[in-house]
Amino acid sequence: MYDMRFLADMNISPLTVNTLKQEGFNVIRVSDLMPANTDDEIILPYAITNNYILITQDLDFTDMLALQGLTKPSVINIRLEYPTPARVARRVSDVVKNFQSELITGCVVSVDEISARYRLLPIKV
Repeated sequence: MYDMRFLADMNISPLTVNTLKQEGFNVIRVSDLMPANTDDEIILPYAITNNYILITQDLDFTDMLALQGLTKPSVINIRLEYPTPARVARRVSDVVKNFQSELITGCVVSVDEISARYRLLPIKV
C-alpha cells in the first residue's frame, strides 16, 4: 500500500499491528525483533538504520530526536484518551494518508481524537 516501513513500539497493541497489516501496511512490532524490555536508546538507532517510521505512545522518542538534532526517524505519537486497537489503527492510517510526504522527509506527528499536528525534523529546542 505505502512504500514505508513502520516499527510499532511495545505500547502499541499487537491487535493494532495486525489491523494495519491487514490494511496493507508494512509494520512490525518491536517485540518481534528484540526483547520486550529493550531501551528506547536501542530502538531509535535501529529505526534509523533500518528506515522505519516509529509508532508509539511514548514521548521519549520525540525528546531524543530534539535533544540529538536528528532528522530521522519519523515518529507517529499516539495521544488518544482511549487508545483502543481499532482507534489507534484508524488514526495511524489517517496520518499516513494525510502526511505521507512529511513522514518520508522526516517529522513527528502528534495524533489525538480529532486532530493531527506535525513538526518537521530536526526539532529546534
